[in-house]
This record gives sequence, C-alpha cells and structure tokens, in this order.
Amino acid sequence: MERVLPEAAHAVIGKAIDFVYSYGPLAESTVVLVPKFVEQHVEQLAESTGFDVETLEYTLGMFLCYPLGLIMYMIPYGKMKHLFSFILGAFLLQFTIGKQWIHQMITSLVVYTMFLVLPPKLAKKVVPVFLMIYISLGHLHRQYINYLGYDMDFTGPQMVITIKLYSLAFNLYDGHLLKKGVEDRAAKKCAPWAVTELPSLIEFLGYTFCFATVLAGPAYEYKSYAAACDGSLLYKPDGKPRGKIPSNLLPTLKPLFVSLVCMGMFVVGSGKFPLLDPSDPQTFTPVVLTEEFLQRPWYNRYIYQWLSLFFIRQKYYFAWKNAEGANNIWYAGFEGFDAEGNAKGWSNACNIDIVAFETAPNVKTLSAMWNMKTANWLSRYIYIRTGGSLAATYGMSAFWHGFYPGYYLFFMSVPMLTACERLGRKKLSPRFSSGGKWSPWGIVTMLSTSFVVEYMVCPFQLLSLDWSIANWKSHMFFGHILCIIFYIVVSSIPSPKKKEV
Repeated sequence: MERVLPEAAHAVIGKAIDFVYSYGPLAESTVVLVPKFVEQHVEQLAESTGFDVETLEYTLGMFLCYPLGLIMYMIPYGKMKHLFSFILGAFLLQFTIGKQWIHQMITSLVVYTMFLVLPPKLAKKVVPVFLMIYISLGHLHRQYINYLGYDMDFTGPQMVITIKLYSLAFNLYDGHLLKKGVEDRAAKKCAPWAVTELPSLIEFLGYTFCFATVLAGPAYEYKSYAAACDGSLLYKPDGKPRGKIPSNLLPTLKPLFVSLVCMGMFVVGSGKFPLLDPSDPQTFTPVVLTEEFLQRPWYNRYIYQWLSLFFIRQKYYFAWKNAEGANNIWYAGFEGFDAEGNAKGWSNACNIDIVAFETAPNVKTLSAMWNMKTANWLSRYIYIRTGGSLAATYGMSAFWHGFYPGYYLFFMSVPMLTACERLGRKKLSPRFSSGGKWSPWGIVTMLSTSFVVEYMVCPFQLLSLDWSIANWKSHMFFGHILCIIFYIVVSSIPSPKKKEV
C-alpha cells in the first residue's frame, strides 16, 4: 500500500484505525459465550495437528453446526427456535473471529433501527447503502493492514449478513407495495419472498445470526428461515401436515459426505498443485509465475493452472455442502410442498451444484450454479431492480467481494465472454445444437467455456494487479484474443433462417 498512498493519507488512515481499535477492549468484553478453557483446548489441538488456530476454529465451527442443527430440530416451533438460532450463531462468531463478532451485532442493530424508523421506500435505499459502505470499509481495512493476506476476520461473515439484510430491505418494500395493491413489476416477480410485517427483534436476530448460515452462508430468504422456525413450512394452520413429510436423513448425510470428500481433495490437491507459494503466499512470487515454472511448455502450464484452480474450488464446495447438510437437518433446506401436497425438494440451502458447475456449457449456467444464493441476491435485488443491467450486477458482485484488482479484472472480462455466448447462441446453436448437453455441440460448448473461464478467473485468486496481468501475459492473453476473434468472425455469419433451425 505504501506504493499507492501518499504519506499524508497513511497518517489519516492510521489515526482512523487507531481510533476504532481504541474500542477493542470494549468489544473484547462482549465475548462472553466462549469459555477460556475451550480456546486453550483448541490451541493445543492446533499445535498437535499442525493446523493454524483460525483454520481449525472455522472447521470445527462448521462441523459443530450438525449437533446444533439436531437440537434446533427438536426445539418446539416459535420464539425458542429464533432465540437458539441467535445465541448459537453469536457463539460461533465469537468462537471463530473473537471480538470482531461485534461488527455483525452493530450492523444488525443499526439496520433494525432503520427498519423501525424509516418508511419502506426509503429503507430499501438507505439500508443497502449503509451495508455496502460498512463491508467496503471492512475490505479496505483488511487490504490496508494485511495486503494479499488470507487471515480470518469479520469480512467473511459480514458478506453473508450484507446479503441477508440487503434482501430483507427489498422484501419489506415489496411486501409494503403488495399489501397496498400498488402495481410494481419487480415486486410481483419477487412476491414469493415479500415480507408484509417487520419481524420482531428476536426473529430478526435469529435470521441474521442463524448458526447454520452465519459462517459460510447460504444467505437464503427471510421467509424460508421463518417458515422453518414457525412450522408453516411443514404444517397447515390447523396443525395437519401439508403433505407427506420426507425424511431429512439422506439430505443431511449426503452433503456432509460430499463436504468431507471436497475437504480431502482440497488438502491433497492444493498440496500437489499450489497456485501460490506455500511457504509465503502473501509475498513470494506465485508458483505459476516463477521463472522455473514459466520454462515449461504452455500446455503443461495451462493444465497445471486448471488443476490448481479446480482444487482451490474444493474448499468452497466443502463449506457450502457442509452448511447445506446443517440446514437440512432441521428442514431449513426443504422447499416445502406444492398445491397437491407433493414435496418440492431440498434446494433451499443448496449453494452449489458441483456437477452442473463443473460441466457448465455457458457462463450463464456457470454463474447460476456457483454460490447460488448470492446469485439469487444479485438477480432479484440488483439485476431486476436496475432494469437488467449486467454492468450494475457484475459491478456490485465485484464491489461486494472487495477491492483487489484481480476481482475487477475478472468481472470486467466476463461481459466479453457473455457477449460471445449470446452471439453464438443466436447464430451457431440453431445450426449445430441437437441432443442436449451431452451432444457433440454441447460438449464443445462445455469444453470451450471451461477452457476460457479458467484462464480469466485466475486473477480472482492472485488478487494483485501485477500478478494478475503477469499471469494473463504468460498465457499470451489468449482468452481475450479468442473472444475478440470469435465475435468478429461470428458477427459476419448471417443469422439462420427459420427453415434452417
């Protein structure tokens, strides 16, 4: 950061940080849910296993959600579920990030106050602005004090709570419009998630701090959480089941098993194909940019990078699949019943469809299958609300992730690939597409999507501008060049006539 900011700016920022840190002892005094002996045992376990304390605490916190989910399942419907969800969510935050949990508490209380005093039309503007400013300051602070570092801090859970509260602001606004009978296209599209009354404080905190989602998501809608807590998901007002209630055993154990496999693949695969230097990933040159590595043939380097990114994704798969099972155990992941009483499925807490993502034939499918609840947030509360603006949607996604140049290089490149896809779908697919996803044409689109995306997404992991550009340069910018050539060539092809389709 010294290369970017003048000395005067460093002085001002330093004073601001010192001022915030002066409240550290006060924040520390709020960490009352985690006994000292627990912290001591975790430190001893970390030392004996070779894990760093932060990673071990986070992993233990994720697995702890399963016995907590079983308890949540057994608690009677009503306020007690919300209270349990809030207290145990706060416990997990204090266990994993310590005194920094106070950021989630401050954010929640400030937003709830806004909901109380501001009309819905104003709250749906003010709340998102407040949330994005708060998470942005968190990201900037992290970059300033720990540039390129991957230490656990409050920004991860803050990203989850930002989605929840941002969405709830629009849910309340949509509910307000629908209750008054006001015609609004966006509100109608999002009517299933509209909330007509402000939840009580304990219901609100139970949702924002929900133990099963607070660490890694998924940030599903408030109405889904509330229905699982009040019993309306499974039962009618007269107490009769809405349909034959399915067993939660397989929906719980399957994602848990998948998460364990993904965790193993990440540990083993990332050890064999590291992207960054394992000895000091923060400062040493990434493995894929070392002089020795760049001496390899291009195809060898590209395959290595593809495998490296594949194994890095496994840590996200682990977290999301683990959280999915922890939600399913108390039916928060269950979608409910249709009008005939048939079970809809278990996708409410599903944040990743691994097979669909890894075999996606286009960026649209790729985006929809990755971090699915975040994709829903971007679709329902940014894309729809901005008249279908891709620039606003991708821009918000980058903004939400933080301010590392690598994020913006990737998200600014995606529209180029999307434009090529749309052109290909218009002019090529009608001529060659037949037989579905696994047809010859489907396989071509699948391989080409993976081939180009794995090149474009690497800056998302490298983060810094220098490393990101150097990586693209080492691959001769082939992804961008191919997109430009494809667009120029395919644009010259006449659109197929109806009889050709």
